[in-house]
Amino acid sequence: MVGEVPYVGRELELFALATNWKRYVKAQIAKYLTGDVLEIGAGIGGTTLALHDGTARRWICLEPDVRQAKRLRGTVVKNPGVCAPAVIAGSLRALADRPAFDCMLYLDVLEHIQDDRRQIQEAARLVRRGGHIVILSPAHQWLFNEFDKSVGHLRRYDKRNLRSLMPSGWIERKLAYLDSVGVLLLLANVVALRQALPSRLQLSLWDRLCVQLSRVIDRLLMGSFGKSILAVWEKRESK
Repeated sequence: MVGEVPYVGRELELFALATNWKRYVKAQIAKYLTGDVLEIGAGIGGTTLALHDGTARRWICLEPDVRQAKRLRGTVVKNPGVCAPAVIAGSLRALADRPAFDCMLYLDVLEHIQDDRRQIQEAARLVRRGGHIVILSPAHQWLFNEFDKSVGHLRRYDKRNLRSLMPSGWIERKLAYLDSVGVLLLLANVVALRQALPSRLQLSLWDRLCVQLSRVIDRLLMGSFGKSILAVWEKRESK
């Protein structure tokens, strides 16, 4: 991730409508959204509005696309009753190189970054002891499809390669696949539809029906299967 990089993805407007999915993700990570939070690659603010409810002491949105950062500033002030997050246009290099955050969020972001290992190593230095890095990304390279290509995804992840990114001194608090039902929809796209983007109707059906079913089935499967992967690590070393 570098400063002032235009984002090629076209999905942000569409997935801002996925309210049930965002509620599901928030239910999974809410207890980590405390203290000083840095949301990396905040886009146009759809996820920020869904997650930032005033629990965190401070919320900073980092967005490398300067045009999106400008739009983001206008979006995040619309959250009534919640102190608006600060917005920084740039990369991690725009921040002081010292532990300053209790939680760092990579929500549908890491798969866009060329050197993901270096990115996580740089992020790890900015987290206070006892703080967390939270990653949500598309899962399973065998599900890589036309949608991934169209929005600039470089890869999809599994548990093994996500674990390999973390430096020593971190404890794994959560590592699970989400949206088991959604795998069926992605397989249909891989095999037959080959769509670059879902239609609004398709996204609405997924968000209203499939996500709700997945919330039940994911619990039964204990996070062993799904089209997305969620990881949470806690920093235990002091450096």
